Amino acid sequence: MQFMALIYNAEGADASYEGGMEQIMADYWKFGEEAREAGVMVAGDALEAVSTATSVRIRNGQTELTDGPFAETKEALGGYYLLECKDLDQALEWAAKIPTAKYGTIEVRPVMVFDN
Repeated sequence: MQFMALIYNAEGADASYEGGMEQIMADYWKFGEEAREAGVMVAGDALEAVSTATSVRIRNGQTELTDGPFAETKEALGGYYLLECKDLDQALEWAAKIPTAKYGTIEVRPVMVFDN
């Protein structure tokens, strides 16, 4: 089963991480290596700041572009991991190892599989 681990945090919250940005990057590197070695990491990437986002909507046949994210929230989507796990419990165990879990939120959702 595949699970998407969505990484949310308030911009700038990583400054409160013990050891600072250098430590959080080292911890992310370690997590990635561990997840790859265990065979659970399918993909993962960080996203640029919310200020770089553009939202696209079609309303009444017209394309609407809005600078910024879809919704104003305290925490913003900062990245993701696509994990291959045997079940939700294993996915949650891996999500708890993602460094941002210490100061942000990791949302874990199963990837929907469509039968052809």
